[in-house]
Amino acid sequence: MVIKVFLASSSGSTAIKKKQQDVVGFLEALKVDYTQLDIACNEENRMWMRQNVPEDRKPTNGIPLPPQIFNEASYCGDYDTFFDAKEDNSVYAFLGLPPPPGSKEAEKADKADIVENGTHAEETNTEVPVEERNGNTHREEEKLQQAADEEEEAQDGEEEEITEGETADKETAGDETPMEEEEAVEEADEAHAEEEEGQEEEAE
Repeated sequence: MVIKVFLASSSGSTAIKKKQQDVVGFLEALKVDYTQLDIACNEENRMWMRQNVPEDRKPTNGIPLPPQIFNEASYCGDYDTFFDAKEDNSVYAFLGLPPPPGSKEAEKADKADIVENGTHAEETNTEVPVEERNGNTHREEEKLQQAADEEEEAQDGEEEEITEGETADKETAGDETPMEEEEAVEEADEAHAEEEEGQEEEAE
């Protein structure tokens, strides 16, 4: 892959010259292989550059100004987008090149991969609550506990009914005993009265 930088060697604009120098100087500092293509002295270069800059990236008048940067036939951007990539430490991504190991951009890409792929899950993931990890386990335990409590209450109710029944039986039995005693006393009184009547008759 060859980086192509379209320049105007004889441009009368100081601003354009400065932008071209910034792009070339930064590429040289990064030791990126590139080729300079002059559009001022070569009409073919000028036409190729104008035709391959995307329509949505062209200025209002439709004529893109240098410097324009390509990776082979793929458009990378102009000076403004190059400057933004430089400020964001993402020039290699802007150029469509893999960052060299140890560079700031490579470290940035590694961190992005770690977060995206979850390589260091223990550092990025927060503690998941037990209820979320186990689904409805906690709810099921609550239902089972509630069912156990209801069953225990039912058993307590049956025991209370049995106890009340026994108490009622005892009270009934207690009520019957005095009645039997009263009947026995009455019978004894009647017998005693008969004996007294018999004695009186004999005395007469």
